[in-house]
Amino acid sequence: MAPAPAPAGSGIGAVLNNKWAATVASIWIQSTSGASGTFGIYSSAIKSSQGYSQSTLDTVAFFKDVGSNAGILSGFLYTAVASNYSTESGTYLGPWVVLLAGAVQCFIGFFLMWLSVVGVIDRPPVAVMCFLMLLASNNLSFCNTADTVTAVLNFREYSGTAVGIMKGFLGLSGAILIQVYQTVFKGNPTAFLLMLSVVSTINPLCLMCLVRIYNTRARNEQQHLNSILVVMIVLSAYLMALIIFESVITLQLWARVLVLVLLLLLLASPFGIIVKALQESPFDTDKHDSGNIHGGGDETAYRPLHSQSNLDWDSGHNTSEEEENLNLSQAMCTRNFWLLSLVMSCAHGSGLATMNNIAQVGESLGYSSTETSTMVSLWSIWSSLGSFGAGYASDYMMRTNGWSRMLFMAIALTTMSISSTVIATGLPGALYVGSITIGFSWGSMLSLMPAIVSEIFGVINMATVYNMIFIAGPIGSYVLSVWVIGYLYDKEASGPGDRCTSSRYVVLSYIIMAGVTLIGSLVSMALYLRTRSFYQRVILKRLQHTGR
Repeated sequence: MAPAPAPAGSGIGAVLNNKWAATVASIWIQSTSGASGTFGIYSSAIKSSQGYSQSTLDTVAFFKDVGSNAGILSGFLYTAVASNYSTESGTYLGPWVVLLAGAVQCFIGFFLMWLSVVGVIDRPPVAVMCFLMLLASNNLSFCNTADTVTAVLNFREYSGTAVGIMKGFLGLSGAILIQVYQTVFKGNPTAFLLMLSVVSTINPLCLMCLVRIYNTRARNEQQHLNSILVVMIVLSAYLMALIIFESVITLQLWARVLVLVLLLLLLASPFGIIVKALQESPFDTDKHDSGNIHGGGDETAYRPLHSQSNLDWDSGHNTSEEEENLNLSQAMCTRNFWLLSLVMSCAHGSGLATMNNIAQVGESLGYSSTETSTMVSLWSIWSSLGSFGAGYASDYMMRTNGWSRMLFMAIALTTMSISSTVIATGLPGALYVGSITIGFSWGSMLSLMPAIVSEIFGVINMATVYNMIFIAGPIGSYVLSVWVIGYLYDKEASGPGDRCTSSRYVVLSYIIMAGVTLIGSLVSMALYLRTRSFYQRVILKRLQHTGR
């Protein structure tokens, strides 16, 4: 694709009207969208104020998982507004509509939950609390859909890296939000709910108009994306060091404010990448084309695995040179869709079950509330490292060897199975090690799946297909959280507050989850073998054709 002509505009308009500004705005939005990942911080406030049992709390957590991951509504909305987004036609619908919808739901859900916890409003029925949790957590799925799919469309040749960046900052968001909480509201999880309702709402509202689709291709895209990865690594290392330091020494207020300011400066640093990118590749600042989700240029360069001209790929027919992107109904008629859904149920379900119950699991194994809060932050950081690590590594191995991303998915699930076994031993420090490695593998899966969906089913309807597959995650989480961990916890619970101090339920729960993730690993390997030829013939050929 030839470089686009230089823009007529200049100044702040040129700085903000390009794919780099859209990318930085997206990562800033992602950095405050992971409120659902901090459930371990405020779950105790909900449980005690509402008088819930562990099974009831896990039921509420299930609706959190549904809102966070079952983004079929956000997928349909994105496809609708992005395909109609055209500056030439005067229609200014775009990804910002999805971000706005998520922000509104976030505020309503978290704010009403806070009012209930502090007693301003009467204690709502469990069904109402579940609905409020669903609304609040919908912010994650709406923001994640808008930011991730836009990144894939803006950087199609580097979709793995782009998704890894978005998922990585989303993973870090939990630790970032907890750091703000510990600076301002330390030891007050009720106030944390109020903070979430404000911060996770205002941030996307301020940045949503910058998140746009650009049909431009700039020089040195990989180099600038790598610069963002470096920022993420430095930010992760800073948060890791901060968490370890704070677990040893209690910081004074001025020190907590200082480290928060340094954190915000690190988050602001990607703005420098925009300036550098525009200096090196000024043509990328041109006014985007139709902004159409269908893209432009060489359409055959982005053809998916399935197509109407290849109705039975699974039977071994050759892939046509002119293929079409599958819509949701067509995708659901393929075996790969359901196999990916099974993988998602095993991997995402196990990860969510661990994250939702880490406070109660830690309590049963003798960990303090401070230690479990530390584990929530470490989970956030290592899931971020897994996200960008798997995205970058899968991109690199695809370019050099044409390896399917499903191989990396199989490795991630095998690691989750081993990690669950480690937690089941109940040895000192096993929960630290096991939860961190599960978080890393879980983050890897989150960045691999969107790229896999875009390659197998195409990019036009990626938002709807991707989010439909993600529905399997909360289903797996519900089974493992409520029917396994919650049931076994309540069975062993006794004494004041029905607390469980026995580790027996932890052992059995994680042996079951180890088996579930092992099944997911085997299915991933089967998918790797099924798609290996396609990646060699089509994906590797496309990457070589673009010369990237």
